[in-house]
Amino acid sequence: MEPLQFSPIDMKNNPMTTVLLAVLTISALLSVGLCWRYVSNARELRMLQVQATMINNNRATINALANDVMEYSKKNQAIDPILESVGLKPGKSNLPATTKPTTK
Repeated sequence: MEPLQFSPIDMKNNPMTTVLLAVLTISALLSVGLCWRYVSNARELRMLQVQATMINNNRATINALANDVMEYSKKNQAIDPILESVGLKPGKSNLPATTKPTTK
């Protein structure tokens, strides 16, 4: 049996080397871009989660305060005009008018 003979590969003059190097460069640049985008989106997500938590905490605090003020208004009627002005308690002018049923 005779040994197989292969032609030597000249890496410097081979166009396939240039194509593969270009593909590698493009892939590396895309990877850097996607990594940067992921990091910036993750940072924005954390900031939005902190804001949502603060909003929920403020809402709970305001609701607790409104409930306490409504309980206080049962004992002290002098606070009613303030509650009516902010819409926590219907005012005397905001009460629905009672209508008599019409008879034929």
